[in-house]
Amino acid sequence: MLSQLPEGFTAVVTGAGGGIGAAVVQALLASSRPGRVIAVSRRPQALEDPRAATLTADLTREDDRGRLVAALEGAPLHLLFNTIGTLHDAELGIHPEKKLEDLDAAALTHLFQVNAVTPALLLQALQPGLKGRHPALVASLSARVGSIEDNRLGGWYAYRASKAAHNMLMKTAAVELRRLNPSLTVACLHPGTTDTELSRPFQARVPQGKLFSAAFVAERLLEVLGQRPLGDGPSFHDWAGEPVPW
Repeated sequence: MLSQLPEGFTAVVTGAGGGIGAAVVQALLASSRPGRVIAVSRRPQALEDPRAATLTADLTREDDRGRLVAALEGAPLHLLFNTIGTLHDAELGIHPEKKLEDLDAAALTHLFQVNAVTPALLLQALQPGLKGRHPALVASLSARVGSIEDNRLGGWYAYRASKAAHNMLMKTAAVELRRLNPSLTVACLHPGTTDTELSRPFQARVPQGKLFSAAFVAERLLEVLGQRPLGDGPSFHDWAGEPVPW
């Protein structure tokens, strides 16, 4: 697992209360290689592994990002795996748009805040732990629908645009972070359609064999991430390791 990283590496997984985030935490803890895994979620969670630490935090908030930085206690961060993201929210009345008439400023703002702004500010906050000369991998969940080149169907304006913005922010940050740490690599990852709350309203249209379990996706994404050379340029790959056009 993640052979580029040293034995006993330190990892942070955000969105660890969600399907993919929780599965990534479990996959990491199933290996003997991590020395410390900080699982961050908005709701309290319990992990029995002595290497695991949990942090209840809303990372859209600056003070909670500060609490995550404090939890690292100045130690180098070897792995940041960000799984924070949103597509719909029944309480806020947010649903994927089918046409221009469906656009709503509040919904656009919310998805941009969660899907693009928060991951970028997370990198900003954790920059002290990422810079240096130690091996470091930064992975952040994206989506194929965020690919500008691949957009042939239209619709889903806010989600597409927020994920495209996410990709640009990650790619731009990667340029700077590689100057601060030549052994750091940033990867945007498309998980495929996963059996989680995010995809549940849309699973009826998923072709047979294309709805993946969170455990399978976590395993595949960590495998793909493990194939990225340290110090390489930013990349956008899917769960199968195939490149996705920006």
